[in-house]
Amino acid sequence: MARPRQLIECGDFVLRRWRGQEDFAPAFTLIEESLEHLLPWEPWAAGHSEESTRTLLANSESKWATGEVFNYAITQDGVPIGMCQSYRAPEPRGRCLGYWLHPAATGRGIATRAAAALVAEMFTLPDVEYLEITHDSANVSSAAIPRRLGFTELHSEPAPAPVAPAGSGLNVTWRLYHPTRPA
Repeated sequence: MARPRQLIECGDFVLRRWRGQEDFAPAFTLIEESLEHLLPWEPWAAGHSEESTRTLLANSESKWATGEVFNYAITQDGVPIGMCQSYRAPEPRGRCLGYWLHPAATGRGIATRAAAALVAEMFTLPDVEYLEITHDSANVSSAAIPRRLGFTELHSEPAPAPVAPAGSGLNVTWRLYHPTRPA
């Protein structure tokens, strides 16, 4: 099975594969410092703890090995400022993308550029025909990224429980097909 690169240079920041428990302290700090920013949109943030961070990193290792999830730290000057990932879509030959940033890193185009780098990397894999991004319809910042990257809005549907506190309960899914493979 083909794998993406573990390190993706993006000019003033880098996407790098999480390094398991070696990354515990920086990952925990990143999430801890971002909690107020994440809690309105990410239901998992309410359960943040040392144990949940260790589990995330352990799962990052095992799921990378199976190709289920490719989880990256977004780093600047060696310090994590966010996370992005690609995981298998429910349909074959597709992958989903997710991303978030530390609040101090927002508003500079980093999430868009990180997602663009991840899009380019995922499309190097031979088994990927399309990518999807799903977000709550109330999350305007998240909606801007697939729009900027040329994704097409595919559909809206009720979000699975639990719905984030600021969420509308309606998820919007966007899709982008591989540019050289037929849709």
